[in-house]
Amino acid sequence: MTDTLLVNEIFHSIQGESTRAGEPCVFVRLTGCHLRCHYCDTEYAFHEGSKQTLDEIIKTVTGYGCNLVEVTGGEPLLQPNVHALMTQMCDLDMTVLLETSGASDIGKCDARVIRIMDLKTPGSGEVDRNDWSNIDKLTEQDEVKFVICDRRDYEWSRDTIKKYDLTKRTGAVLMGAVTEMAPGKDIAGTAGMSMRDLAEWILEDRLPVRIQSQLHKWIWDPLARGV
Repeated sequence: MTDTLLVNEIFHSIQGESTRAGEPCVFVRLTGCHLRCHYCDTEYAFHEGSKQTLDEIIKTVTGYGCNLVEVTGGEPLLQPNVHALMTQMCDLDMTVLLETSGASDIGKCDARVIRIMDLKTPGSGEVDRNDWSNIDKLTEQDEVKFVICDRRDYEWSRDTIKKYDLTKRTGAVLMGAVTEMAPGKDIAGTAGMSMRDLAEWILEDRLPVRIQSQLHKWIWDPLARGV
């Protein structure tokens, strides 16, 4: 049987997050997610998509002539064949990023894949779904991300970073505020948070993290797909 994945979209854009922010990147967005974060901005990926073979996906990805690729979702680790896809792209000397939640086992990933793990904060509504065994599987090339909705989320994230010594365990710890949207465009009914507030909290606590915006949402319409 031919290996396939359920794919929501594949597109070439500017990386908006992580330590690779600002770089051209090909995104492979897979269909399906077992979480329902309050601020989710890709709800269309829960169900929309079509089956593609791994060969078809790789042909599309390599057609862009870009060596940086991110596999995202939804939650990409829900589809077992994603591991074969990531390994094949690594074999092509591509730099492969994986955007995944803290609720999915990262242990089966090819060692060459850079895992960006989104630990779910209380404001996400899914904090109880975090799989804390993933912490011991992180390496110095991986990154951990926190999406901050409010002061409570910040304090929870700050304490988690210190408890697990995440700044020494990983290559980067990322903090971003839930994106402030235009009037009437708040994501899933969740109000945006001020990046200035987040920055001031980080500075006040001398927290050694990297603040990030979703750069693509400043370049294009915050609700645009395929960017």
